[in-house]
Amino acid sequence: MKLATVKQLFIHPVKGLTPQICQSLFLNAGHGIRGDRAFALMFLDSDNPTPAKVIPWMRKKHFAVQNDWPGLAALDCDFDPETDVLTVRHQGVQLVRENTSLCDGRDRLSAFFTDYLTTLEPNKGAQHPHKAPLQLVGDGKNSRYPDREPVHISIISQATMDDLAAKTGQVLDVRRFRPNVVVGGIDAWSEFDFVGKKLCLGEAEITVTAKIGRCMNIEVDPETGDRDVPLLSVLKEKYGHAHTGVLATVDSDGVVAVGSILQVLSP
Repeated sequence: MKLATVKQLFIHPVKGLTPQICQSLFLNAGHGIRGDRAFALMFLDSDNPTPAKVIPWMRKKHFAVQNDWPGLAALDCDFDPETDVLTVRHQGVQLVRENTSLCDGRDRLSAFFTDYLTTLEPNKGAQHPHKAPLQLVGDGKNSRYPDREPVHISIISQATMDDLAAKTGQVLDVRRFRPNVVVGGIDAWSEFDFVGKKLCLGEAEITVTAKIGRCMNIEVDPETGDRDVPLLSVLKEKYGHAHTGVLATVDSDGVVAVGSILQVLSP
């Protein structure tokens, strides 16, 4: 078997927005990655009265997410857990920078995202296509708002992305696929073979539970927020499915870093 190693690591500080590159991450059993999808943008409408700062997990229809509002992808978010500061940029230009531990800072962030949403148009079939005020929820560290329960991490092979790029004739930014872990050293699509198996990822142990069924997120350019490549159609026409990457639960704590080894522990 080829030696599988970690090529890139990402967290997504705000659910539905762009990822943040990391050199190492700490995986927590039953929790996943601290700081990943630890904020979310909740719609304040008839279904959601003004929420508390931190709310329990809810389905993504309650939040502004890239699948409904592709233009959100153009925002580059960076969160510093040491200072609690969330910075939002667009093509390198800082748009807002606020301390999320302060009520005034959170209010200004909520107002910024609310105003930004008014400039966007939703996808057809969006779960929440109506514009409404947004409120930033979550503490940026311990809260988690992934799409699915139980909490998971996502893994994709670099070779899979390379193969898909070759089929489209275009360079594909890995951020389209919103992974936590990009793995090198394994064949294209061979991450599907991990489903049902326990693996060692760096110092942590994980169990791969399922392939990832994809939505329109992958068709959106993370630099511009424009839908520019019909990847869902390419997947269905060339491969007969709409999956890339796999989901995994975290079984034991540990650090994973760029260069860490991924290996199967059980058949």
